[in-house]
Amino acid sequence: MTKRYLNLGCGERFHAEWVNLDLHPASPSVQKWDLQKDLPFPDGSFDVVYHSHVLEHFSRVDGIQLLARCLRLLKPSGVIRVVVPDLERIARQYLESLDKSLAGDAESQQRYDWIVLEMYDQALRETSGGQMLEYLRQAGPGQIEFVRKRHGTEIDRILDAVRGKPQAKSYAGSFVGRTRSLAGRKLLRLLLGAQGLAAYDCGRFRLSGEIHKWMYDRYSLGRILQGAGFVNPEIFGPAESQIPNWASFALDTEPDGRVYKPDSLFVEAVRP
Repeated sequence: MTKRYLNLGCGERFHAEWVNLDLHPASPSVQKWDLQKDLPFPDGSFDVVYHSHVLEHFSRVDGIQLLARCLRLLKPSGVIRVVVPDLERIARQYLESLDKSLAGDAESQQRYDWIVLEMYDQALRETSGGQMLEYLRQAGPGQIEFVRKRHGTEIDRILDAVRGKPQAKSYAGSFVGRTRSLAGRKLLRLLLGAQGLAAYDCGRFRLSGEIHKWMYDRYSLGRILQGAGFVNPEIFGPAESQIPNWASFALDTEPDGRVYKPDSLFVEAVRP
């Protein structure tokens, strides 16, 4: 019997053999769906549920509800694979950069700015892309290489977007947001005033799904999975999995073996 696999919030990382969902589909192969809603499938529909860099965009309360919906969709002994930014690794990199920066190490002082942005900018930004895009616009080769080691192949597409390459148009759109009609803007300004319009723009952006609302380490991610009803949470490498032929799907790794987001924590758990 053919196994069924579900990829939630897939962005541009999807596979034809999977059912792929995203709020802003990047392909006709991806079904449009808002993950804040219950998932449109019967109980026990899937053998595997996977989502990468999705959970951190939910509050802790909403995150456990998302995981509970994933549990509902899995068959008994089905596997969930969750990938998130690794709070522990970010914190350790921050402390290392801080110590070396205080000691006068120039290279660490440049890295320090980026690692602080990883912790704060992604959660507190009020405009698309935040200060990370400005950092990348001004970064030298050494800084770019440091960011590439942390963020893998994803950073090349971000850099293409920053530099305005045509092939990066769809990716850049996720940063610059959606345009609104000039007439609509004028009406909002008339109704709300300048400060009210600024507050409206900020609130709309904060609710858009781009920002991080929580962060996880290997302890807290295992705990929230167990709280949702899963058992046996286990850490894996990006190319390792209980899912048969995992690397062949090229979701956490590229076909040549490079890691898509090496700054990540990869955890799997099982529905009892």
